[in-house]
Amino acid sequence: MKGYFITIEGPDGAGKTTQIKLLRDYLVDKGYEVVMTREPGGTPLAEKIRNLLLDPASGKVYPTTEALLYAASRAQHVAEVILPALQAGKIVLCDRFVDSSIVYQGLGRGLDPQAIIKVNLFATQGLTPHLTILLDLTPEEGLARLVKRNREEHQELDRLEQESLDFYRKVRQGYLDLVKENPARFEVIEASDSIENINRQIIAALSRHFSL
Repeated sequence: MKGYFITIEGPDGAGKTTQIKLLRDYLVDKGYEVVMTREPGGTPLAEKIRNLLLDPASGKVYPTTEALLYAASRAQHVAEVILPALQAGKIVLCDRFVDSSIVYQGLGRGLDPQAIIKVNLFATQGLTPHLTILLDLTPEEGLARLVKRNREEHQELDRLEQESLDFYRKVRQGYLDLVKENPARFEVIEASDSIENINRQIIAALSRHFSL
């Protein structure tokens, strides 16, 4: 495969959307062809699944149902967007990928992480990121940022954003455990730093893995 696959992970409120846009702009300025996308979503069908997953009006969504919906969205996303871009030699920047399912539906919801991994291996055709940037943030600060942002934008918290502090503590620990299990793939960056400093650290981390 010719391209390079980079994922940005972290809890809600860590600033993933801001940083992935800055990284895209940096890489485009360097002359690379870049595809920026997100999960759940990235395709018309996957975006519809995203809306179902995040809408509080969806009511009670059972953990297994939630995990399978994320995998279904991911299967469409990989086949329609990510793999074609990588095969064309492009850099793909993705806001969340399988790691999110492992920690949110696995550790957060109490499902078997190995079951999550197996269903997502099938969904992604075995695709694994070359590099994953983890923006690490305490659950307390992440939730405070979410509340502040949504108040400023006059929006309600989505279904997942309404989860408890205990849920987000499990999610954070899940990410840190994944880093220990996959040290060659992960770069951890403190997300409480300034936007500019985080961007510089991301570029430095990418330079350690990819010839810029």
